Amino acid sequence: MTDFATQLLENLEAQLNEIGVENDLIKAAESSIKATIITLEKLKTHFVRYEFENKVDEITFFKFVKPQFVSKLIYHNEVYNIESNRPFGGTKYLRKYFSSELSKLKCYFNENMEFYKYYRTGSVYLDKKYFVRGRYDIKLTLDSSYFQADNRFTTSHDFKVAKILANDLLQVYLERELLKLDNKAVPYSITEKQVQKWTGSKVALIELIYALHAEGVFNNGTTDLKETAKFFEETFDIDLGQFHRTFFEIRARKSERTKFLNSLKETLVRRMDEVDE
Repeated sequence: MTDFATQLLENLEAQLNEIGVENDLIKAAESSIKATIITLEKLKTHFVRYEFENKVDEITFFKFVKPQFVSKLIYHNEVYNIESNRPFGGTKYLRKYFSSELSKLKCYFNENMEFYKYYRTGSVYLDKKYFVRGRYDIKLTLDSSYFQADNRFTTSHDFKVAKILANDLLQVYLERELLKLDNKAVPYSITEKQVQKWTGSKVALIELIYALHAEGVFNNGTTDLKETAKFFEETFDIDLGQFHRTFFEIRARKSERTKFLNSLKETLVRRMDEVDE
């Protein structure tokens, strides 16, 4: 399941990166929604026929894997709605509009504070209730949508995890829109002429980051991994999300664990051979 889901996620992220070049945010969001829905259908079709070896694998899928897909759908759908309803008017109206959207994120946080704390701190003591199918507890703040969802592909709290991940992205998007209104430079932004956009998959970039960090090529090996990841996020204007979890999935590959690095080597050797001819 890990290999299948990882490949699906890589393909989806590559599609979303291509779509992201589109200047029209509404069109880009619409295309992103369609691409993500198609990918989720593939994941679901494969999953409903799959039997986990144990509860740990099932928990891992619903706590860390599925939310990565669903969060993208939530995020792009929210961006589509926000941009579609963007009011006509001056800076004052737009600032009020985006600030209101930020307030909605804060409200969701306040309403789900206990689960935020549970998830952010890496707690596991309720995982069997939160992330195993059919183990819902009505006392654990369930979303009403859970009771209408396909219970073969849903646990009581995997959607909440996806919502948390999506809200993180939405907060960045909304804060940047507010900065634009104030005519302030967006942090770490680069002029259009200088932009170098990472168009490979996020998984590939994370694999590269870990390799470079392991080699100790930054500041004589003294740079923290988190700082290194942040540098790449800022440089390529990309959100790597829970890169530690992605690395865990890379490690769990049954074959060719360093797939991207192997591909880099093969491509470079081929380029050298072509030059030598």
